[in-house]
Amino acid sequence: MECTGSIDALYENTGVKSILDYSVESARDQASFDATLQTLMEVCTFSQDRENVPFLVFKPSGLGSLQLFQKISENQVLTPEETGQWERTVERFRTLCGAVAATGHLRVMVDAEESWGHPAVDWLIEEMMVLFNTERTVVFTTVQLYLEHKLDYLQWLGELAKEHGITVGVKLVRGAYMEKEGHRALELGYSNPVCPDKASTDENFDRGTDLVLENLERFELFLGTHNERSCLGLLQKLKGLGIAPEDDRIWFGQLYGMGDNISHILSQNGYNVAKYVPFGPVREVMPYLIRRMEENSSVGAQSSRELELIRRELIRRKQAKAS
Repeated sequence: MECTGSIDALYENTGVKSILDYSVESARDQASFDATLQTLMEVCTFSQDRENVPFLVFKPSGLGSLQLFQKISENQVLTPEETGQWERTVERFRTLCGAVAATGHLRVMVDAEESWGHPAVDWLIEEMMVLFNTERTVVFTTVQLYLEHKLDYLQWLGELAKEHGITVGVKLVRGAYMEKEGHRALELGYSNPVCPDKASTDENFDRGTDLVLENLERFELFLGTHNERSCLGLLQKLKGLGIAPEDDRIWFGQLYGMGDNISHILSQNGYNVAKYVPFGPVREVMPYLIRRMEENSSVGAQSSRELELIRRELIRRKQAKAS
């Protein structure tokens, strides 16, 4: 409820919508997972009658153990206790996705975390898509394209959509765990799954965007980026394909307080834009915010650019007032 003033003002002043992001990661036990689910269900109730909150979002480790996702991903045998925990995790996902589907218009995005838990998370999200994306696109997965193999996974999702007669929601991002991925690969002696450099990451990201746009009968797209070049590139592709700015299958997203110049310009030109608005207990949310600052290498340059844009606008207004 404390976010209400911020998200309402953002929408009224700029047309930019909001995604309430309960930024709790890696809950510790089953009671914590249940508490997170309860909060997300309250967010669903809060959002269902608000035009300015079109999506919910959550992290897999908020509803289930990251260690359990990893163990299943590696095809390890589960203990009876772990089997019960997995069943409860599946039920939490199903409960939340079902509640979102029942609203008739809200969508839910599942954020991506460390790659060593991806297979289990992907299997679970795919199951939710098959269950709930039959009439409309309810469930969105996140594809981290700084991982070289994720372009192949996007193609696989297209085949999944075709096989089951559904649409697949995808949020495309570059990724936010680069250092952790590299350190773990080095420590355990396997090949680093991250693209070798930024140029190849950008190429993977652009190719992923192209793949989705070329198959919009099977996909809906949420482009999560603070990169101006990526946003401009998508705009040019949309115009080339004759896709209207207000087409509800295409969304742009940035974090609250970052990339505001991008968000506002897109919204002013009729495109669908939503800001991630992190909230939650300070102790639980700070690790998320600190990681975003540490691992988003564009923050420094982006912030400097935004300050310069603000400075120029202040000068322009002062001159306009004087004249």
